[in-house]
Amino acid sequence: MCASDRFRASGKFRVNANHKLLDVWLLVLCTGCGDTAKLTVLERMNVRSVRPELLDRLHDNDSGLTAELLQDAVVQHRNRITLDWDGAWRLDTGGSDRLDVEVIDVSVRFAARIPVRPVRLIAEGFGLGRAEVERLVTEGKLVSAVRLSGKLSGDFTFTLKR
Repeated sequence: MCASDRFRASGKFRVNANHKLLDVWLLVLCTGCGDTAKLTVLERMNVRSVRPELLDRLHDNDSGLTAELLQDAVVQHRNRITLDWDGAWRLDTGGSDRLDVEVIDVSVRFAARIPVRPVRLIAEGFGLGRAEVERLVTEGKLVSAVRLSGKLSGDFTFTLKR
């Protein structure tokens, strides 16, 4: 294994039963050398305590389950990993050309729970600087029911007033 600390999911699970105990790993590939590593999903679990639907999904190498588990805080903590979301999102607004419209209502919907800073998302989407977006928030020209200054990973809406 090389010194890289970046991996991508292979989409495969390894399920190992030892008598009545079950170990499950999500296999990942090193982006540097391509070697396989394992992220622990379940460790020494009694087979009867694992839901049959979950076992089926594991045996089927369910890609949706892969995405769910990679976003699971317990799996991340157990394996000491964090996900790299760089470039995983964008807000397509037409850029600064839309700023001549009097009021712009925008709904942001997440396909996955990707943590994003709304101010950064809005700045990139409208071709503005982050300081400019923060000024618009302060002046009440950019409003939302959620706090725009932190990180969000759930759906939200905002209104930009000219």
